Amino acid sequence: MTAAPGPVVVDATASLAGAYCARLLADAGATVTVVEPPTGAALRRYAHGGPRADPDDRDGVRFRSLRHGQRSVRDDDPGRVAALVAAADVLLTDGPGPLGAPGDLAAADPGRIVVAITPYGLVGPYADRPATEFTVQADSGALGVRGTADRPPIQMGGRLVEYVAGAYAAAAVLAARRRQVTDGDGDLLDVAWCDVANLTGTLFADLMHSLAGRPPTDPTRPARSVELPSVEPTLDGWVGFNTNTRVQFESFCLLIERPDLMTDEWASLATRVARADEWTAAVRSWTTRHTTAEVVERAVLLRVPVAPVCDGPGVVALDLVAARDLLGDVPGGPGRMPRRPYLIDGAAPPPPGPVPAVGEHDDAPVPPRAPRPAPSGRNAPPLAGLRVVDLTAWWAGPTATHLFAALGAEVVHVESVRRIDGVRLTGGMLAGRDAWWECSAFFLHVNANKDAVTLDLDRPEGRALVLRLIEQADLVVENFTPRVLEQFDLDWPVVHAVNPRAVMVRMPAFGLTGPWRDRPGFAQTMEQVTGMAWMTGHADDQPRIPRGPCDPNGGVHAAIAALVALEQRDRTGVGRLVEAPMVEAALAVAAEPVLEWTAYGRRIARAGNRGPTAAPQNLYATDAPEAWLALACETDAQWQALTGVIGRPDLAADPALASVAGRHAAADALDAAVGAWAATRPVAAAEAALVAAGVPAARVRDPRTASQHPQLVARGFFESVPHPVAGTHPVPTLPWRSRGVDRWIRRPAPTLGQHNEVVLGDRLGVPPADLAAWTAAGLLGTRPAGL
Repeated sequence: MTAAPGPVVVDATASLAGAYCARLLADAGATVTVVEPPTGAALRRYAHGGPRADPDDRDGVRFRSLRHGQRSVRDDDPGRVAALVAAADVLLTDGPGPLGAPGDLAAADPGRIVVAITPYGLVGPYADRPATEFTVQADSGALGVRGTADRPPIQMGGRLVEYVAGAYAAAAVLAARRRQVTDGDGDLLDVAWCDVANLTGTLFADLMHSLAGRPPTDPTRPARSVELPSVEPTLDGWVGFNTNTRVQFESFCLLIERPDLMTDEWASLATRVARADEWTAAVRSWTTRHTTAEVVERAVLLRVPVAPVCDGPGVVALDLVAARDLLGDVPGGPGRMPRRPYLIDGAAPPPPGPVPAVGEHDDAPVPPRAPRPAPSGRNAPPLAGLRVVDLTAWWAGPTATHLFAALGAEVVHVESVRRIDGVRLTGGMLAGRDAWWECSAFFLHVNANKDAVTLDLDRPEGRALVLRLIEQADLVVENFTPRVLEQFDLDWPVVHAVNPRAVMVRMPAFGLTGPWRDRPGFAQTMEQVTGMAWMTGHADDQPRIPRGPCDPNGGVHAAIAALVALEQRDRTGVGRLVEAPMVEAALAVAAEPVLEWTAYGRRIARAGNRGPTAAPQNLYATDAPEAWLALACETDAQWQALTGVIGRPDLAADPALASVAGRHAAADALDAAVGAWAATRPVAAAEAALVAAGVPAARVRDPRTASQHPQLVARGFFESVPHPVAGTHPVPTLPWRSRGVDRWIRRPAPTLGQHNEVVLGDRLGVPPADLAAWTAAGLLGTRPAGL
């Protein structure tokens, strides 16, 4: 066998996060071998609602969608497993398992990349704590941000944390692989679901609270809220909006024929939340008189971000999905699955390979790996030496370039004084402070370690300077709607002509082609259209958006695509055009409604805080207001332990409750039993008793105090960062720990135009007189125009 150019990966994970990481690595060119029990991985039997086998014993659609094109060996022969480990570039684990302990595996070969994807990470006081995605959402603060004050908070539906954790793990591997190939150094990458949940699901509530001076919180007044407008009823279904800017809000008011609401008062989300009944009545008196299609058509004309709120059948029927060929057949049986969520040079991804049978490759030769250098021991930042021109804004695009900056690349973030990065405006809650635009929690996170320049791309001098930056760049990233960059005459033909070795990543909401090409779209739009909102919310209530995950998810998938393209550039010497639409990244991690509908005809719906893999699973009120207990029993052993803790041996002895399926059927009665026990106890005591017995449980933590979580403190997930304007605050970092990295944040996020002289003067050689003249003319600057 001849070694393939991609890494040789051995995957012994049993989690959805591990399987998705392996899928992304296989899509990137890795040779992946799954190590599974002789009876086969549990994921082979998984379907929404719990483990199952198809009538003809075919592997389930989830396994087939994630494991096609990979190899399978059984874990019952230590010699076979040892041979695979010895030949691997990358080992994926859920912690200690059939391959060994992650730390030991990394120590045995300093040139090997070892990945552990676990609920809380490998070290810290919670490292061995029993957990499910649901309890991790609660413990991280991610569950506490979502919902109305009159009802319990609600989880993000659809196992999004596990999927996104897998994506972060894949990005970490591909970055580490660059160093492995050049320096021979491996890594121990310790990815934690809890970090991912906080980063993607709390809207930086802790950092915002710190920026506000940490005013006292009333434990009876929850942190959760909903956006308005968001998901609204129509004559024939549901439609989703978001109004992230003042222009979008005013256009929305015109849409619903209420120009009288175009005031400073109603433009404030705080006003709309405080007067929610009045606002909602105004919106719905219009939306309910029109079909979803009519609402979408009118909103698009006004450039209001909008989408139908889809379930599985709705996603399949979208004209966008058909026009861009976003779904393909799942090998080995029925079902349709999202394609690889990016294109390189416009080429369709390769067709999926076959699904391996259990142990199909037991007797096959061990895949050879390409030669790599002896480990240097330097453990240099894996992306050091790369130069990135960052033309992105808001949250998704800057997340992609944030990963590059944290991992050592030199990133220049480009704004203009007339058009600052829109996410800076979320600092408006501190509008009474001087330079308040420097106090956006979102900006402080996603732009750490970057340089910042202000260039007006509408002017020839600004465009010329950006092209000079591009001449020196390895990577250019942007996330405008396609027409914007074309109006600047900075699209791919121009970039490629200026720098034939540069990779360009374009991140339009809905792609560079297709019927939705020029529509604006934000994270909320993706959550509405891909099925995420349909899976989120109380069963007797409307769909709710998860609020957060689609921005970092879109960014991390774009970073993955960029790393794949850079590896191809390194081999060929020719740059690549990458198309990484946010909607495709969202579809990839919200695959469940499409998979279940197309394979089994099952229409997944929201279920509040219950879940498909555990029963009982829910939130339970304890003896104090807003002190919620999250609990989930995924195994029969956890169920038996739960009955012991709550003193209900009769439930343990009931044969109807001996399986997850039986417990799902009795969910109401079990909720009543657990709820009666929890109602008389302090939440901390109830949590401690359950965890001590091995039952996954957690209190719903206030997201505004997440930086005080003992496990996040132990992992150093938040780093105290001094900023010249905002002050010193705990800033969340990357959701993995890496060998030799004490701190991810070397420099705070830049102030507007902070590095104009360094980047334009020192690097590009622009004379000081020209810089002064351009500053006087408004081409450069350090303060937004009009503020």
